[in-house]
Amino acid sequence: MLIAARYVLSGCALVVAGAMPLASMAQNNTIKLVVGAPPGGTTDTVARSIAQHMGQDLKRTVLVENKPGAGGNIAADYVAKSTADGNTLLVTFTSFSINASLYRKLPFDTIEDFTPISMLANVPSVLVTRKDFPAQNMAEFVKEVKSHPGKYTTALGAIGSSLHMAGERMKMMAGLDILNVPYKGTAPALTDVLGGQVDMMFASSMNALAPVKNGTLKALGVTSTAELPQFPGVPPIGDTIKGFESNAWFAMFGPAGLSPKVVAELNSAARKAVDTPDFRKLLEAEAATAVSSTPEELGEFVRKDIARYAEIVKFTGATVD
Repeated sequence: MLIAARYVLSGCALVVAGAMPLASMAQNNTIKLVVGAPPGGTTDTVARSIAQHMGQDLKRTVLVENKPGAGGNIAADYVAKSTADGNTLLVTFTSFSINASLYRKLPFDTIEDFTPISMLANVPSVLVTRKDFPAQNMAEFVKEVKSHPGKYTTALGAIGSSLHMAGERMKMMAGLDILNVPYKGTAPALTDVLGGQVDMMFASSMNALAPVKNGTLKALGVTSTAELPQFPGVPPIGDTIKGFESNAWFAMFGPAGLSPKVVAELNSAARKAVDTPDFRKLLEAEAATAVSSTPEELGEFVRKDIARYAEIVKFTGATVD
């Protein structure tokens, strides 16, 4: 797993202190990055690393504040309703797009109530099976599962997560009948696949790396469009199921109404943070990729991502009130 933050104080991390605020932002020397996940997780760690570098670049204090719950919606709602001065920002993940169709009613508009700033990272996942599963590659997997509809099971660490949606996308595109087994978290789901009680799961590249390397799980395919260097010999699932691709992502947003100058300043600082060697090394060691973008590119990506996940959510029939 990614390393946890080094500085923690009352649920927030004081990253760097600077002397003077930027002239174009409100006279508040603190920027708060709000994260919809608990401390120590991937989103939290990405935010803390980015915050450290942004603080150094902007010469301001940058804090990370954790507001977990409701698939990231609590944090998103808090930022959506905050003052549009550039001092309160959201670092969020793939569920930001998924929740737009998964939840019957949200207290915010995923597009209209936010200002895109920059993409931060991309994390592919891996289809892993118990080590004695009767298939050695994706072609054999598809043939085996199609020959025994409803026989095999897949573990879900969280309903509505990007990993859940990756599995549903695979089933939808390949016409596979696999039984979902929900769990309250990735750890117990992975434990049961390791123990052979469940046949398979989509796991983040970070969680899959160690058990695949030590041979306790079998990796059949990655969700990226190219092979990952951390998983040599494991091809993209899209090589067998044409057009398949699924990645978790992390990005930064502000509330709607941020001025173009503030957006430009924040985007520049975020992109510089993403480009630092230590941030890239942190992610690459865990089979993740540092990725930045313009605000316009992130906005267009999210609009397309919402539409893509709406199709998958409809296929699953899953809803959250």
